[in-house]
Amino acid sequence: MNNPSQNHNTVELADKYLFPTYKRPPFALIRGEGCRVWDEDGKEYVDFVGGIAVCALGHSSPVVTRALEEQSRKLVHVSNLYYTRPQAELAQLLVENSFADRVFFCNSGAEANEAAIKLARRYSKEKFGSGRHAIISMTGSFHGRTMATLSATGQEKIQIGYDPLLTGFKFVPFNDLDGLKEAIDESVCAVMLEPIQGEGGVVCPAPDYLKGVKAVCSEHDLILIFDEVQVGMGRTGKLFAHEHYGTTPHIMTLAKALGNGLPIGAMLSIEEMSSAFGPGSHATTFGGTPLVTAVSKAVLTSILKDGWLDNCLEMGDYFRSRLGKLQKKHPTIKDIRGLGLIIGVELDKPGAPIVDACREKGFLINCAQEKVLRFVPPLTIGKAEIDGLCEILDEVLDDK
Repeated sequence: MNNPSQNHNTVELADKYLFPTYKRPPFALIRGEGCRVWDEDGKEYVDFVGGIAVCALGHSSPVVTRALEEQSRKLVHVSNLYYTRPQAELAQLLVENSFADRVFFCNSGAEANEAAIKLARRYSKEKFGSGRHAIISMTGSFHGRTMATLSATGQEKIQIGYDPLLTGFKFVPFNDLDGLKEAIDESVCAVMLEPIQGEGGVVCPAPDYLKGVKAVCSEHDLILIFDEVQVGMGRTGKLFAHEHYGTTPHIMTLAKALGNGLPIGAMLSIEEMSSAFGPGSHATTFGGTPLVTAVSKAVLTSILKDGWLDNCLEMGDYFRSRLGKLQKKHPTIKDIRGLGLIIGVELDKPGAPIVDACREKGFLINCAQEKVLRFVPPLTIGKAEIDGLCEILDEVLDDK
């Protein structure tokens, strides 16, 4: 075991030199394998956060390690001034497995959403002229921390202190088609939403809501943008969450699990809109490097071919059934919702003490919207890990 003071030393160092933008627990993680991570003092944790829905194949995945090692010996970065094979092949794989015709690579979900906002506005201006630029998004949404994606996010707590926000964004309630229709006027060019709101508390759409939104967009010739940064890449048991609801967008954004921990985002669109992004219209230095796209291609291939989508559906059903038994015993659980392995458990009280207690007992979970326990483990999770967490939750809920 490492020196017991190692966690404290790292925490002290970080607190001295880093901006205090995160409220972290007092330990430092140094190693991961599969669904488990270890801190500097040697304590083991079962990870139901997964890097916030990032580590779909788990920690230290052989798939990632192999691709990373192979590509790092060939070519790491040359910029987007030049063609590279891994980038082209990843784009092909995404297009062949989605509704889209074109892909733009960047470094994060926020950047992917920035690209989607820019493409929607630029395309609309070219097609309809000036004045049609507003984007409707949903209350409770989360689209990123840049100024544009912050302005598109429907949570006031995320926006505090950054006035003036960018103009041209409207908000309507999620799951409210009438509210959406009422918000549409001649200034609106697009509707942007998450098929399932992750940061909003794992809020799922009504069965026909996404189809209804697409119909409204078709009626008014609006662009439909799905933000699948958190719920795409197999998180729901299908490659993309919108597949559960029988509809497709015009533009979609991805990130998080696309790189299994390496920084990458992607904005996909249908062919009609791609012409609005010609040479010089949008760019990135690091987006889609040979190194990252080689890893992402390996990750996507594994998700599609190695049974992880089926495991996600099976384990998601099993997890919700175990949580359902807990709900019968613990009235503090108000609701259980989600698809696949994005699951929210809404409590009638703050969830932070539950998160802390689970961590002390060796399980990492997190909380969204103060009262919703959110579980987004690797898609490789098994029944033993789920059983272990549910036993701990049973103990913790008894104590709290």
